[in-house]
Amino acid sequence: MLNWELAQFDSAVDDVFGFRAVQIGLPEVDFLRQNRIRYRFTLALEPGAALAADPLQLPLASQSVDLVALPHVLEGHHNPHDVLREVERVLMPEGQVVISGFNTTSLWRVRQAFTFRRNGAPWDAKFIGLLRLREWLRVLGFELNGGKFGCYAPPFTQKVWLERFAFMDKAGARWWPITGGVYVVRAVKRVPGMRIVTPAWRQERARRRALAPVSQRSHKNHHD
Repeated sequence: MLNWELAQFDSAVDDVFGFRAVQIGLPEVDFLRQNRIRYRFTLALEPGAALAADPLQLPLASQSVDLVALPHVLEGHHNPHDVLREVERVLMPEGQVVISGFNTTSLWRVRQAFTFRRNGAPWDAKFIGLLRLREWLRVLGFELNGGKFGCYAPPFTQKVWLERFAFMDKAGARWWPITGGVYVVRAVKRVPGMRIVTPAWRQERARRRALAPVSQRSHKNHHD
C-alpha cells in the first residue's frame, strides 16, 4: 500500500512549482521526494517532524505555501474539516494540496467494521469517503484536478494470501475502479478573479516534455 501511495504522490507533486512545500503528518515517510520546490519541510506532532505543530493550528502565515501533502491526516484527526480549512488558509492562490485516504466503499472498510479499534492504524481511523471529501473541498474553494484509486486486494496480513489475491489489484482499476482500498487526489485552490486553467498532472508533464527550448537574444538600444 505504501509503495502504491508513494508512486501516486510522486506523480502528483512532480510538476508543482513554487517556493515552499509542506508535508503534514507521517514525517518518517517522504511524500514530497519527487517535488522540486527547494524549501520543503514536515509538520506534525509526531517525533521526527521539522516543525512540531497541530494541523488544526498551523504556525504558518496565510497564503505562504505553494504545495501541501496530507497523507492520511484527515481521517486521524478529530476535526478534519477544520484541518482542511487551515490548509486553505496557508495555501497561495492556485496552490495545490495532495490528499490520501482510506476508501469507505472498499474491502478495507468491511475489514474495519469487524476489527477492534484498539488494533491500531488504520482500523482506529475514521475513514472519509471521497464524495464527502470532494464536497468539503468544494465548499472551501478547491477544485479536484487529479486522482486515483488503488489497493483492491483484501487487506490480508499474511503474504501467502496477498499473493493469491494479487490479481485483484491488476483487475480492479478496470472492473471495479471506485472500490480501491485507498485513494490519492490532488486539488487546486481557486480564487475568484485569479482562475488559471491547468491540465491534469500527467498531461502537463507530457506537454512540458514535448516543448523544445527556444533561445532568445536580447538587444540593447544605444543612444548617441
